[in-house]
Amino acid sequence: MAIKKIAILGAGNGGCAAAADLTLRGFEVRLFSRSDQTLLPIMKQGGVTLIEGERERFAGLFFVSPLIIPVVNGADLIIVAAPSVAHEYLATSLAPHLKDGQIILLNPGHTGGSFHFTHLLRSLGFKADLRLCETVTLTYICRMQAPARVEVYRRTTNLRCAAFPAKHTMELVENISAVYPNIVAAENVIATGFSNINAIMHPAGMLGNAGWIEKTRGEFLYYREGITPAIAAWIEAVDRERLKILEAFDIQPLRFIDIFHRSGLTSDEARASGSVYRAINESEPNRSIKSPASLDHRYIKEDVAYGLVPMSEIGRLFGVETPVMDALITLASAALGVDFRAQGLTLEKMGLGGVKPNELPSILENGF
Repeated sequence: MAIKKIAILGAGNGGCAAAADLTLRGFEVRLFSRSDQTLLPIMKQGGVTLIEGERERFAGLFFVSPLIIPVVNGADLIIVAAPSVAHEYLATSLAPHLKDGQIILLNPGHTGGSFHFTHLLRSLGFKADLRLCETVTLTYICRMQAPARVEVYRRTTNLRCAAFPAKHTMELVENISAVYPNIVAAENVIATGFSNINAIMHPAGMLGNAGWIEKTRGEFLYYREGITPAIAAWIEAVDRERLKILEAFDIQPLRFIDIFHRSGLTSDEARASGSVYRAINESEPNRSIKSPASLDHRYIKEDVAYGLVPMSEIGRLFGVETPVMDALITLASAALGVDFRAQGLTLEKMGLGGVKPNELPSILENGF
């Protein structure tokens, strides 16, 4: 299928970068956001300014709207570039309006995102032929400079993508590669979801720097200054637990440092050193990114609830202990006064409640 019309749901960093880039590359792009504060500046100027290196270009978008139905109607590809916390709202809004043949790309899927999104659609009576897939992370390393202005520091390389169910992966990757040539097929959505580098590194970084964040309101470089050797050791401990869970699946495991390197986020030398501290500290695309100004941020709310919680939950399903992940979940819950274990992406919310370990491989391949 030739993809020409693309709907982008979400007008944050990733959504605006995608809308501008894909428009400038000749696709017909429609952009949706339910945030007036985000959308109004884009509507006022008729598009998004894209900054890459020394180059600044304006992309006049085909259609921008706070209404989801006209944005997705007739779209060949629907890119969900929104936080995981928005998946329930988006799935509920999309369920009555999706058509056979439309492709949904969760960009990214976070951890368990495809399970969750599909389970939500099914629970709402969705019966069309669903083609859904997810990427490991965003297609762009980017930040909004100002309303309707986005800066892309780097385009993610070797971006792994898997369909749910996995039997559709090769077909969907072939179709989407016309839009994003840098995507490559992954085994299944466990391989992509458990490569969620944000979940591996952000909770440790946020909680380890809690005092500094609250004292300075984030006035420091998050990756270059905030990730110290001790915090890197926490990240490595989370990574070891993640790899232990992956042993239960027939998946070639990749260390955090290897995923980080393959995504174009660190140097060959840092990767060869095996040091997570060095890999993050020397990350050129992340070098100028400042810390969040508050702990009430997606680096905790999303990366714990929709990252560490589903990893820990699937670990529990396979009898794998995750003491460091669980400690970070507990500390994040205490710091923000939120029960992330209960509110996060549990087995039940992923549609995996009551599933036995030996049943999961078939679900991954063939769907629910």
